[in-house]
Amino acid sequence: MAENPEGAEAPKGRNIKKLLLQVFALLNLVVMGGGAYLVYTMTMGYKPPMLTEQDIFMDTQFQKQFEKGDPILYSLEPFTVNLLTPRHVINLEVSIELLDEDGFEEVISENPKARDAIVRILNKKEKKDLENIQGKLFLKDQITVAINDFLDEGVVKDVYFSRFVVQAR
Repeated sequence: MAENPEGAEAPKGRNIKKLLLQVFALLNLVVMGGGAYLVYTMTMGYKPPMLTEQDIFMDTQFQKQFEKGDPILYSLEPFTVNLLTPRHVINLEVSIELLDEDGFEEVISENPKARDAIVRILNKKEKKDLENIQGKLFLKDQITVAINDFLDEGVVKDVYFSRFVVQAR
């Protein structure tokens, strides 16, 4: 009984173990193959998008905006605003560069909204947020987006700071 003749069946436990080993080996190969495929497509198999910056520039909407003429600068009155950091204020002058005259007229009519948007942004800033160049560039981007949000016809191209002073009271 100790010997297993060739015609006799192996115990059930041994068959299940062999079957599970084969299933796990197959599953491991599938997962490894999928991982290798993802690594390949994300690195060596990467294809850049077909849309280029030149294609975007040639888009009729942007082309129409740049054909209207030279950009126009509009300077807002100086600001003095409390920062989120206690006992710190910021004193700055902001100039807004617009793409066309329609935007200039609209910013003049929406001047209180523009000033309010800038004040709200500055009230959320701390002194440490505005100490480095990256913080100032991020502030310029936030102001540009905030003003473009309420403009219908005009487009703000850039924001310039004529004076930028953060001081303790």
